[in-house]
Amino acid sequence: LGRFARAGGTPFRATGLAVSRRVLDEALVQAARRAGVRVLEGVMVTGLGAMHAAGREVTARGSDGAQMQITARCVVGADGIRSAVARYAGLHRRGRLRRMAFVAHMTGVITPEPVAALHVGTGGYLGLNPIGDGVTNVALVIPAADAKAAGGDATAFFLAALARYPSAWNGLRDARIVREVMVTGPFDTTCRRSTADGVLLVGDAADFFDPFTGEGVCTALTGAQLAATTLTRALARPGPLRARHLAGYRHARRRAFLGKWIVERLIGYAMLTPRLFDRAVDRIGRRGMADTLIGVTGHFVSPWRVLNPWFLARMIV
Repeated sequence: LGRFARAGGTPFRATGLAVSRRVLDEALVQAARRAGVRVLEGVMVTGLGAMHAAGREVTARGSDGAQMQITARCVVGADGIRSAVARYAGLHRRGRLRRMAFVAHMTGVITPEPVAALHVGTGGYLGLNPIGDGVTNVALVIPAADAKAAGGDATAFFLAALARYPSAWNGLRDARIVREVMVTGPFDTTCRRSTADGVLLVGDAADFFDPFTGEGVCTALTGAQLAATTLTRALARPGPLRARHLAGYRHARRRAFLGKWIVERLIGYAMLTPRLFDRAVDRIGRRGMADTLIGVTGHFVSPWRVLNPWFLARMIV
């Protein structure tokens, strides 16, 4: 069990904050509207034109099926791990560690404490995260190859799989699904570059390895701040925005996220060797190292506190 208060550093708040995406997304949309953004909901990007003097032309389809074309000096792709913007710009790339997630909201989940918990099993893990009003976000993450056994019935597969995590099953036995099981993945997606001529990628569209460390929203919001800084400067100049004009964003992302990327991958690949992973989890739990790791994933402790020979050796020796 790791706690912010014992991690060192200065957290933004005393604990992590768990909130439904329905609530968070609505708050972000309303903030965008108040800032003067024209919000078009139910619109799907269907194409990305070549760069020209006025910028990039985006082809999209509205909720009523009508086609539309929008020209922008820079198209910001913040459309997740299956980013259409990244794909149409030729930037999308798949990694080697392919996992899928089955996620549901459940009531009646019993946990020892009202905190987020991860239960690691053979080949995958189960995440429990209370999000308020008696609802818990329950996420099952498994190899993409194993997910094929769902056979089109994600709910039955999800419920059967929960029983394979004995450390969590007693608290889930009488739980009830209140939002349908959603399936997402495969994970480990990245891009050759996070920018191109007239294109900039933010959040999961630019890079998403694995949800184990729970940093997706934090990374997306931090990346958005970096993008805003770069775009404010770039848009102040006339003419089309070429990749070189957006290079500052790539460099800022590397400075901000390099350590995080390494930590994520160390954890993700370590889970492929269950005995080694179990040993590391046991060591960090008994030696108080979990607090430091939680601080790193909470984005208020430097990842280099973990990425050093002394810390890594204590995890396995």
